[in-house]
Amino acid sequence: MELRQLRYLVRLADELNFGRAAALEHIVQSGLSQQIQRLERELGVMLVDRDTHHVDLTPAGAVFVEQSRLILDHVERAANTARDAAGSQGSLRAAVGDASLDSMPQILRNVQYNQTRLTIHRIEASVHAQYRMLATGKLDVGVGRASHAPLDVASEVFRLDPLGVLIPTGHRLAALNAVPVRELAGVRLLLGEPGQSPEFDEFVIELCRGAGFNPKIAPGSAQSIRAAADLVAQGHCLVFVPSSCDLRAEGTVWRQVVEPVAYYPWSLLWRADDETEAVAAVRESARVLAAKLGWLASGEAARPGVPAPRSPGRAITSSEHQPSE
Repeated sequence: MELRQLRYLVRLADELNFGRAAALEHIVQSGLSQQIQRLERELGVMLVDRDTHHVDLTPAGAVFVEQSRLILDHVERAANTARDAAGSQGSLRAAVGDASLDSMPQILRNVQYNQTRLTIHRIEASVHAQYRMLATGKLDVGVGRASHAPLDVASEVFRLDPLGVLIPTGHRLAALNAVPVRELAGVRLLLGEPGQSPEFDEFVIELCRGAGFNPKIAPGSAQSIRAAADLVAQGHCLVFVPSSCDLRAEGTVWRQVVEPVAYYPWSLLWRADDETEAVAAVRESARVLAAKLGWLASGEAARPGVPAPRSPGRAITSSEHQPSE
């Protein structure tokens, strides 16, 4: 029995989807499935009830997952204790969101520069998964839109990110320098995989309705921006993407949406009772970068460091007066 097998099983228990669990563990789906099958053979019991329609834990699997969580937590505490004894500044588990987004990687690089002995673990997870991981102590700081944050999760807006659409190069809208939102009426728009990015999808739908139409949703979904970009390049759909995405897939162009200009509010997320130095360092790093890079500036004429609105629960557009602190 290997620790990675326990980790894979716990991840599958959290996601109940082999594809998502494998992606989050950075292995192929078949590899994750094989490791869990080996674990089942070694134990002599079925841990996972799987068919073509759903994935669930068996009663034995549910009990085993509970104990596996305890084992993994003990191992991590042991590792942190060893690092502390060796003079380490401890560890930080931080979610970065989608791998193509650059906000959290920049923040974490700044933290690492100032705290060279801090061990940082970068994790890809949806916002809802981050809430679960924060609650169980498996995550120290997350990132996302905080519109549905539970009461025990604190948040702070650090970036108002101009929103745009990824368009096939041959599409009529690709010839525009910017795309008025109303021009997207009747155009097939791809949303995220169900349950993967409800905050972002809600923001997109709200923006379209504010422009006077209900969006035409493309069939299917995508688990990542890279996967969505492939579908866009093939001409199947368009997809909303914030400017902080550093992915520019071949066969596509990115155009900012206007009339109105929309800004996606990125927030840091952390446990409200977490007063550790590492989490404080992330918050300070986000503030420093926001001021330096103008992340909270609303529109081209705004100055770097403009305070963000404290209530990021709805679409923020250039036509609105932003509430003061």
